[in-house]
Amino acid sequence: MSDQIKFIVDNLNKEPFRKNYNLITFDSLEPMQLLQVLNDVLAEIDPKQVVDIREEMPEQTAKRMLSLLGILKYKPPGNATDMSTFRQGLVIGSKPVIYPVLHWLLQRTSELKKRAYLARFLIKLEVPSEFLQDETVADTNKQYEELMEAFKTLHKECEQLKTSGFSTAEIRRDISAMEEEKDQLIKRVERLKKRVETVQNHQRMLKIARQLRVEKEREEFLVQQKQEQKNQLFHAVQRLQRIQNQLKSMRHAAADAKPESLMKRLEEEIKFNSYMVTEKFPKELESKKKELHFLQKVVSEPAMGHSDLLELESKINEINTEINQLIEKKMMRNEPIEGKLSLYRQQASIISRKKEAKAEELQEAKEKLANLEREVSVKTNQTREFDGTEVLKGDDFKRYVSKLRSKSTVFKKKHQIIAGFKAEFGLLQRTEELLKQRHENIQHQLQTIEDKKGISGYSYTQEELERVSALKTEVDEMKGRTLDDMSEMVKKLNSLVSEKKSALAPVIKELRQLRQKCQELTQECDEKKSQYDSCAAGLESNRSKLEQEVRGLREECLQEESRYHYTNCMIKNLEIQLRRATDEMKAYVSSDQQEKRKAIREQYTKNIAEQENLGKKLREKQKAVRESHGPNMKQAKMWRDFEQLMECKKQCFLKQQSQTSIGQVIQEGGEDRLIL
Repeated sequence: MSDQIKFIVDNLNKEPFRKNYNLITFDSLEPMQLLQVLNDVLAEIDPKQVVDIREEMPEQTAKRMLSLLGILKYKPPGNATDMSTFRQGLVIGSKPVIYPVLHWLLQRTSELKKRAYLARFLIKLEVPSEFLQDETVADTNKQYEELMEAFKTLHKECEQLKTSGFSTAEIRRDISAMEEEKDQLIKRVERLKKRVETVQNHQRMLKIARQLRVEKEREEFLVQQKQEQKNQLFHAVQRLQRIQNQLKSMRHAAADAKPESLMKRLEEEIKFNSYMVTEKFPKELESKKKELHFLQKVVSEPAMGHSDLLELESKINEINTEINQLIEKKMMRNEPIEGKLSLYRQQASIISRKKEAKAEELQEAKEKLANLEREVSVKTNQTREFDGTEVLKGDDFKRYVSKLRSKSTVFKKKHQIIAGFKAEFGLLQRTEELLKQRHENIQHQLQTIEDKKGISGYSYTQEELERVSALKTEVDEMKGRTLDDMSEMVKKLNSLVSEKKSALAPVIKELRQLRQKCQELTQECDEKKSQYDSCAAGLESNRSKLEQEVRGLREECLQEESRYHYTNCMIKNLEIQLRRATDEMKAYVSSDQQEKRKAIREQYTKNIAEQENLGKKLREKQKAVRESHGPNMKQAKMWRDFEQLMECKKQCFLKQQSQTSIGQVIQEGGEDRLIL
């Protein structure tokens, strides 16, 4: 209720009402003021309702408001008895009656304005049948009905134009721009005509230009037709390739397969196609038909407003509550046979859903396979056009991939060895540079010493002799060793090769067996992985669906709990109000005067009487004050003048005492005289 009052106050403080209310002042309004506020809101919706409530009888006000609320399709809560209380509350300006009306009106003011405007023209005047016997009255009534239908069609067209997005200002601008362009084109054509008329044989040239334009248009049409034929040819080639691939695959399958496997595959395809034709497609077709029928029904119905949508939502909520109640009753019965049947039904529905899901997955997989085959055929054609080589397939492609992998491993190893050699080469190069620097330094020092001793070049000749002798000895040793080393090397290599062959023979056999096992295990692993992925995807989808359902049910539970607490609080408030009302009725009806005095009505009447007496006394007092205001003001002025005179005398007396006596003051006959 507080939210309702807050909404009403906020809207009344806005345009066009500008009431400047707050919650306290609005709640403290008297019934007549509250009725006037309701009448102002109704007047904003329908300008005919602009009336001062104080100048109108209560019965006429209630009748006028009830008729307008009926036109606006306001439905007060409750049944027929509540309708009588609603009328009575509207007459006396009861807050529990007027607050919901104001809330409903302020929620949909623009929509109700439109409805009130249409009601002026679409509410049919009922003419008695005896008056329709007259021809003029009947013709007038027929003309009236035709005008009403014409108004309906025009209003619908107007609404459609409003909602279509076309603006009259934009259309006018477009029309004016087109007219300007038309004028410019006319002027341009006239200028061109004037320029062409001066040229010789201009008619013949115009005819040739016209033929050229026609031929260009024909050329564009032929180019377009050629492009379309190219596209058709391309699609036909693709279709031929697809059919050829299907034929190859079918021949390959027929060559490799047995009759039993072919029959089994055909039976599976027949079962799948029969399921799709007999179960899945009819259901989808029926659902699409229902959806189409529902959409046609929605399109055929008139436009619905916000109030109609709220009514439909309320009806849906009522039907949902009834369904929940029926489900609860059914669960309360707890019949064992029905429970078993429901269990079987649930299992059957789960199996049917799984079947539908698998059929959809199979259909999607088939479509995906067809798309992939189409892409493969396109790619193969492209590679043939580019390279002219065939694309590897099956075992050839696997052998090619394994060869590439072995080559890549060898390449990586060689690359690592080269990197090591490069690093070692860098280190050796650096050491060589350092040693060269040291050698140059030592040679420089030795040369300086030889120059000092007078034997320059001695070290160089000595080094050359030593180097030549060393080379000679090395060559001699190498010549002697080469033959022996080569014979021993050959023997060792032969023995090592034979040993390695004998040692690697069983290992090679085991390696072949292990490779076969590895291939089998990799295939089994791929199959298991695909099964795991499909199962995980199904479980993940089921889990997400269940999480969404749980989330929705939790939100619904929280909403129901809040609604339950809210209704309990409202029930308690209503019980307290009902108890107070019953106590008030008991006190008012009882014959005991003490009880009657305790009643709130008696207290309010007593307070009203006291306030009226007090107001009467205050008005009398105000009248007396107004009558004595003029003399009292004169008397107050005389007193102020007297105070000023006495103050002046006081000042003179004080000055006289403070100064030396200059003369003599004589007082006679109420006069003061100074004698110097």
